[in-house]
Amino acid sequence: MKDLRNFYINGQWVQPLQAQDLAVENPATEQSLATISLGAAGDVDLAVAAAKAAFPIYSKFSVEQRIALMEKLLEVYMGRYDEMAATISMEMGAPISFATAAQADCGRGHISAALEALKTFEFERQVGSTLVVKEPIGVCGFITPWNWPVNQISCKVAPALATGCTMVLKPSEIAPLSGYLFTEMMDQAGFPAGVYNMVNGDGPGVGAVIASHPDVDMVSFTGSTRAGILVAKAAAETVKRVTQELGGKSPNIIFADADLESAVTGGIIGMMGNTGQSCNAPSRMLVEASVYDQAVEIARQVTAQIPVDQPSKEGEHIGPLSSRVQFDKVQGLIAKGIDEGAQLIAGGLGKPEGFETGYFVKPTVFAGVNNQMAIAREEIFGPVLTMIPFDSEAEAIAIANDTPYGLAAYLSTGDDERAKRVAGQLRAGMISVNSAQQDYTAPFGGYKQSGNGREWGEFGFDDFLEIKGISR
Repeated sequence: MKDLRNFYINGQWVQPLQAQDLAVENPATEQSLATISLGAAGDVDLAVAAAKAAFPIYSKFSVEQRIALMEKLLEVYMGRYDEMAATISMEMGAPISFATAAQADCGRGHISAALEALKTFEFERQVGSTLVVKEPIGVCGFITPWNWPVNQISCKVAPALATGCTMVLKPSEIAPLSGYLFTEMMDQAGFPAGVYNMVNGDGPGVGAVIASHPDVDMVSFTGSTRAGILVAKAAAETVKRVTQELGGKSPNIIFADADLESAVTGGIIGMMGNTGQSCNAPSRMLVEASVYDQAVEIARQVTAQIPVDQPSKEGEHIGPLSSRVQFDKVQGLIAKGIDEGAQLIAGGLGKPEGFETGYFVKPTVFAGVNNQMAIAREEIFGPVLTMIPFDSEAEAIAIANDTPYGLAAYLSTGDDERAKRVAGQLRAGMISVNSAQQDYTAPFGGYKQSGNGREWGEFGFDDFLEIKGISR
């Protein structure tokens, strides 16, 4: 079992001020992988002080200097790429093939995208008689989740580094091993002491302290809407900038003129990927009534063929949920769907046969759902899909938008004009038409209670910059 109890502060691995050990569990085996320590306010104070002291120096680094450091970080990351994939697979249960192709690739993708954006980004321009300058905001606090761990670390750290900010990271205590490994990479890349700092901990002990700290100039949080509200409240006292990427209950509208087999199959696969633990998962499948029964049958057949297996095995299967807490939550919402009268067409309660150990769940689909049911409104964060019929384009849009969330939306149709028309009316930050994939240079973020601000590529720079006008 690995001993990962140290924090990274001011360019050094240091012991916590007071030991508070926490075992990190492998969700497939329910066995301990490593021990970390949970930090407290004093540890955060030291990390923030280091970042504050480093800011006047790093913020004045030239673009060329920052490019060189980020190129070195990318080189280090690629040299340890397989190690990152294996780490993520063990800590949160992602199948190793998926961890290699998708989870670990996010680190590469976001560093590369930020690096390319930096090479052409305009930090100043003349507007009339005023020179408009974009300057780094200062010390940044990052609070990141367990479901796509290095994705959310890298898509915050990379633009902060590119824009000249310094930072303190709190990875999720559920899946902190990838954050620890990423920190080793930052150290190996040779960034000046204090530019990047890492303190492990939980929300109350470290996250809330970062959010409320008077010397933190902005906080970027990814996680649940409930926790995001707490972060925003904690940050309000010091009027710092807050950016949030929160929950989702994304609609997937399938019109009768779409390639039904392809659209339903793609929607199922998209929902079940990462064992349903993605904030932008297409969790509500809205299908035009004239083809609804046919779509339900396709969904039944496709879901029945989705394999569940150990994350250590290669292949296209789903692994366990990340923790017992998540397992219990998902089981509770499946039970609620059954109690509400939804039609269970695949999966259901309990673990798949042969998986007594580990937090494995059955890929589950409910038909006969209406948008007022709990399973259609709450973010389940597991491999659970709801299927809802609609009669008209207007009704589909109304159902899609009838949610407190607005992160992503998906639609399939053979009519290009309809696709454009519907996409323009969906209240979500990211729209995928006919299974189009988003790349690392596109803006990532949502409307309403799915958060504020945007991440990825050049769009991720804005939250880390202050705008100054110099008129003379």
